[in-house]
Amino acid sequence: MDNFYKLKKRIKKNEGYCSKIYSDQLGNLTVGYGHLIKKSKNLLLNKKYPKKYLNSLFENDFNLAVNNFKKHYKKNNFSKNVQEVLIEMIFQMGIKKLLKFKRFNKFLKKKLFYLASLEMIDSLWYSQTPRRVERLIKVLLRAKNDK
Repeated sequence: MDNFYKLKKRIKKNEGYCSKIYSDQLGNLTVGYGHLIKKSKNLLLNKKYPKKYLNSLFENDFNLAVNNFKKHYKKNNFSKNVQEVLIEMIFQMGIKKLLKFKRFNKFLKKKLFYLASLEMIDSLWYSQTPRRVERLIKVLLRAKNDK
């Protein structure tokens, strides 16, 4: 799990990039590569933020996702593809929301990836970001061939 270059690149592509604060599709203030702005942060609207700063926000968010993955999923010994899907899901929606995907998590633990992917489709998350979910499903379904 040490080489995350491709995963980071994919997440950045899926998130998109904006140097100014914008509202995401759920109305949350966001900047950079999908960094959710919490109320406690004093960032200014209409200000263009340096890419170096936004990359550091991304790295912090990514590391948080990896740490949450390790805390909640590492014990399952998932293949690299499954690990990457889970890390990206945590990055996008947060660990609290992912843990609410009860049936998805149950199927994942049993390595029933097809059924887990159906749970991904049968979610509000899918209706919000269908292309991204479909791309992650393709990665997940390749996991059955992982060693």
